[in-house]
Amino acid sequence: MQIILLDKIVNVGALGDIVKVKDGYARNFLIPSGRARRATETNKAEFAAKRADLEKAAAAKLAESQAQGEKLGGTAVKLTQKAGVDGRLFGSVTNGDIAEELTKQGYKVAKSQVRMPNGPIKIVGDSTVSVALHTDVVVDITVTVYGETA
Repeated sequence: MQIILLDKIVNVGALGDIVKVKDGYARNFLIPSGRARRATETNKAEFAAKRADLEKAAAAKLAESQAQGEKLGGTAVKLTQKAGVDGRLFGSVTNGDIAEELTKQGYKVAKSQVRMPNGPIKIVGDSTVSVALHTDVVVDITVTVYGETA
């Protein structure tokens, strides 16, 4: 299915690109989330009329994300979890735990924005985690996990 992108999407395209994607991806994700429209003649004409406004909104969103990224860069998050004597956690620290702690610190971060390349943290110590505030703004933060004996 051919669609017009209304937002920059990783591995698909940039704002205004007309791309061909699988039908299910377009119907089930891109179109309902408002990130794309079908590439019909009326939608193409409508997009051409609104292009300047969409580009201005995208630039404002990027600038806001960059400003938040500068504040968030180098932030340290400290969490305490129950752990055994060998330093392994009984549970794990997930992206939801990290997003919740960042929200408590005053940053507006969603769970889906926290990227954990090695999966959930299962040991006590320091780990580096990425926070994707925008497709072009990715910031690394340090997560320190302290063990708490039961």
